[in-house]
Amino acid sequence: MALLAYLKSLFILQLLMGFVFVVSGLIINFIQLCTCILWPINKRLYRIINCRLAYSLWSQLVMLLEWWSGTECTLYTDQATVDKFGKEHVITILNHNYEIDFLCGWTMCERYGILGSSKVLAKHELLKVPLIGWTWYFLEIVFCKRKWEEDRKTVFSSLDRLKDYPEYMWFLLYCEGTRFTEAKHQISMQVAESKGLPKLKYHLLPRTKGFTTTLQCLKGTVTAVYDVTLNFKDNQTPTLLGIVSGKKYKADLSVRRFPVEDIPSDEKECAIWLHKLYQEKDALQESYKKEGKFPGPTITPKRRPWTLLNFLFWATVLLSPLINFAYGVAVSGSPLLIIGFIIFLIIASIAIRRLIGVTEVKKTGSSYGNPEAKKEN
Repeated sequence: MALLAYLKSLFILQLLMGFVFVVSGLIINFIQLCTCILWPINKRLYRIINCRLAYSLWSQLVMLLEWWSGTECTLYTDQATVDKFGKEHVITILNHNYEIDFLCGWTMCERYGILGSSKVLAKHELLKVPLIGWTWYFLEIVFCKRKWEEDRKTVFSSLDRLKDYPEYMWFLLYCEGTRFTEAKHQISMQVAESKGLPKLKYHLLPRTKGFTTTLQCLKGTVTAVYDVTLNFKDNQTPTLLGIVSGKKYKADLSVRRFPVEDIPSDEKECAIWLHKLYQEKDALQESYKKEGKFPGPTITPKRRPWTLLNFLFWATVLLSPLINFAYGVAVSGSPLLIIGFIIFLIIASIAIRRLIGVTEVKKTGSSYGNPEAKKEN
C-alpha cells in the first residue's frame, strides 16, 4: 500500500494522466466539431453522439475520484428515490462548498448512467476554458453572465431547446451562485438581513432567479427536483490536487426528492420555497456537524468499471507513441531535441495546473461584494 501511495504521488505519473486527458479532450472536441453537420439533419443523433463523447472525457475525471484516489461516496436517502435515478429528467440542487463537489455529483451521474447527458447552469467565463467549456458548448450547456437583463433571452432559449432532449438528464444548479467562503458568507448574510430573510450558517443566500426560471422553462420535461447536500467525513477539505495525488476522501450526500407538482408554480412562492429548502439544508449540515452523518438510511452505489476501461483505452492509444517519441529523443543525443522536449513538458505541466486551478476555491470569482453587480433577487 505504501508503494502504491508513493507511485500515485509521482509527478511524472500525474503528468502522463494529464497528458491523456488533454490530448483525448482535444480529439473529442474535434470530433464534436465534426458532428455539427448532423444538427440540421438529425438533431437526435447529434445529441446522442455528443453525450457519448462527453462521457468519454468526463469519465476520466470520475476515474480519478473512484479508482485513483478510491474516494467513497455514500448516499443518505431511501430506496424509492434511488429507484428513480437515471429514469427521469430532474433538476439537481447541490451546495457549493468544495473544490470537488462537481466531481462527486458526476460520480453519482456515472453510477446511474447519465454522466454524458448531465447539464449545468454555468457561468459564461467557463465557455472559454479549453476542453471543459468547449465540450459543454457542444452539449448545449446553459451559460449565463449572472446579469439577468443580458441573460434573459439566452437562458430562456437555451432551456427551451432542452425540452425534447432524448437522454435522461440531471440539470445541476448551484443556487448559491458561487463557492462558499467566509468572506462571501458575511456579505451574503448582510444581504439576507437587509431583505428580512433567515440567516444561514453553512450556505450562502440562494439566488432564486436561476432556479425559478429553469423550473418554469423545463416544466413538463423535468418530473422532480433532487436536493443534494454534500459533506465529508472527519472535517476533510478535499481538493482536486489531492485527488490527483491519490488522496482518499469519504463523501456523504443527503438526497431528497421533491415532485415538481409539489413545488409552487408562482415565481414568488417558488422563491420562498427555495429559501425554505436552504434553511433545511442548513439544518442538515448542522446535524452532520454534530452527529458525523446525515439522518436516514444509507446506500452505497457500486462503482462501475467503464470509467477505468475508458481511461485505459485512451492511455494505450496516446501514451505508446509518446513513450516511443521520448525514448527516441533520449537516445538521439541531440541537445536541441532534448531541450525542446523538456520545454514541451514544462508547458504541459503549466497547462494542466491551470486547468486544475479552475476548481480552486481561492481562484473562483463572484459578484458578492461588488457594488456594481446588479442584484437579481
